[in-house]
Amino acid sequence: MKLHHVTEALDVNDANLSGSQFNDANLSGTRFNQVDLSGAAFNDSNMAGWRINDCNLSGTSIVNCNLSGVEISDCLLTGVTVNGIAIEDLIALWQATQTSRP
Repeated sequence: MKLHHVTEALDVNDANLSGSQFNDANLSGTRFNQVDLSGAAFNDSNMAGWRINDCNLSGTSIVNCNLSGVEISDCLLTGVTVNGIAIEDLIALWQATQTSRP
């Protein structure tokens, strides 16, 4: 099915949209609940203000992105790297500097 120049909200339930493409689309304010986005690719996209809760992001690659102001909390970080450095090592180093301060 092809939708062009749609200007109203869609309510999509119990749907298989695998293989779909969204090009030059405004999806701001859209809610995704219990959605399988495995293998999805987001390129040249504005995701400012996203809130991601209870999601499996294992195996995800974030490359050449602006992550300023991003907050990560209460997440499993085993195996996560930042520019090739294990985040666990970075946290341990930061903690060591905090405990050695007067």
